[in-house]
This record gives sequence, C-alpha cells and structure tokens, in this order.
Amino acid sequence: METQPVVIEKILNASIQKVWEALTVKEKMKEWYFDLATFKPEVGFEFQFYGGTDEKKYLHICRITQVIPQKILSYTWSYENVPVETLVTFELFEEAGNRTKIRLTHLGIENFPKENPDFAKNNFVEGWTYFINTSLKDYVEKTQSQLSGLSQ
Repeated sequence: METQPVVIEKILNASIQKVWEALTVKEKMKEWYFDLATFKPEVGFEFQFYGGTDEKKYLHICRITQVIPQKILSYTWSYENVPVETLVTFELFEEAGNRTKIRLTHLGIENFPKENPDFAKNNFVEGWTYFINTSLKDYVEKTQSQLSGLSQ
C-alpha cells in the first residue's frame, strides 16, 4: 500500500506576507482557492466548502490544527459521509529576492475509499499542482507586481 503524501513545492515571486495573506484571508482565498463562508487562521476553527466537478460536488470539512504565522498552516481535510480524515499543511520559507518557497503536503490520501475514483491520488496531485503552481502563483505574483509598480 502506497503511503507517500502528495507534496508540491514552488518558489513564488512574492513576499511571505503576501503568500500568508493569500492562504489565510478569506477574501483573498476566494481569488485563487475556494470561496469560503468563513475562515479564521486559529487552531480549532472549522470551515467547510463545496468542491468537485459539475457532475459531483463534495462537501469538504476542515479543522485547523496548527498555525505559525507566516510559516505553517495545517488543517484536517475530510468529506461529508466519508469516515476518513487527512491532513493538509502549507509551509512557507523565505527566499532571496523577496520570494517565498511554498511546500504543500497532503497526508493520508491512501485511506480514502478505493472504490471511488474521485479519491484517486492522481486527482489530488493534479488539483494541488494546479492550485499551487498556477492559481496561487498567478494570484500572488500578479498582485505583487501591482504593488511593486505602485512603489516606483
């Protein structure tokens, strides 16, 4: 049984502050991630959102387990009526030139029901790769360049 987590790393041309806000400010999250009803980067805070395809939507149920501002954000990740809880962690590392390395780790995916192809590991790899390498990257780098232009 494969137990390797999904790990996606990317260096973003944006400050840690900018990336942290994109991960933790509800209004900014909806620009690249999901449109959440509520979100607070506090241990124990629970949030939910729907995601999936047009044919099949899943209620995602999450609870924040760790917050170290501008360094780590972790939360559980489960689905309504699926008795499996996984863990998503975003880690931020300062890089030279006002850049940030982000590492996303999603642990426990192998515990999702095998009979549902929506829970296949490759779907999580594709989804997280898109969110980190395209959606988040485009959002923080676009807004970072707008800020840079204002300060010149």
